[in-house]
Amino acid sequence: MGNSRQSKRVNRTVTTGFDFTAAMRSVCEDICNIIPEFQHIEMDRVAISFSQTRHSKNYGVFASLTPLRFLDGRVSMQHNGKRWAIQRYRSLDGFEYYYILYFYLPRFLDLKLTDKLETILHELYHINPLFNGDIRRFEGRNYAHGNSQKEYDAVVRRLTKKWLEHNPPPEIWEFLRYNYNDLVEKFGSVYGIKILPPKIQPVIEKSKKKQKGS
Repeated sequence: MGNSRQSKRVNRTVTTGFDFTAAMRSVCEDICNIIPEFQHIEMDRVAISFSQTRHSKNYGVFASLTPLRFLDGRVSMQHNGKRWAIQRYRSLDGFEYYYILYFYLPRFLDLKLTDKLETILHELYHINPLFNGDIRRFEGRNYAHGNSQKEYDAVVRRLTKKWLEHNPPPEIWEFLRYNYNDLVEKFGSVYGIKILPPKIQPVIEKSKKKQKGS
């Protein structure tokens, strides 16, 4: 079977200023290299994007993780008599992404430093331990965070503290001490990769070729 559209390549626009998504990738890579709970994550297969928000008030979505597979890492699912697949994305190096990690600016950058760090680890912790394109799933109705959001947040705080105790190089994460306007003032602009949310598309079945002599 084939998808109705080919995989999209994620391109980077080269400009001057502060490359936010590249800086966020360095932070995520360091976390995944150091903390055992995240070492199943292959950051080459996690796209990082930013989205513009209308305001920076301290409510709303600050970041989100979009899985690019269905339950248990399935590439398609059956619904209403049709088979569906999630639009695929590839890096310029040819890696197919399993997840897209979105950060919403300026809202995310205007958080307190501790909240920024916990937000990053919160989203990374959503990645399935099997790294199969699905999210980490808990038992019960709230399969994304488990029966207790407080317990999920407590795990994230513990892991954030664990990462900081390893004294990550300041040049990797010092930019998170700045808010959005401070970064613009310091570098002239804030830019990075922007990825449109993936679409769920119908799967087109390849027609079977008739065998000779049939």
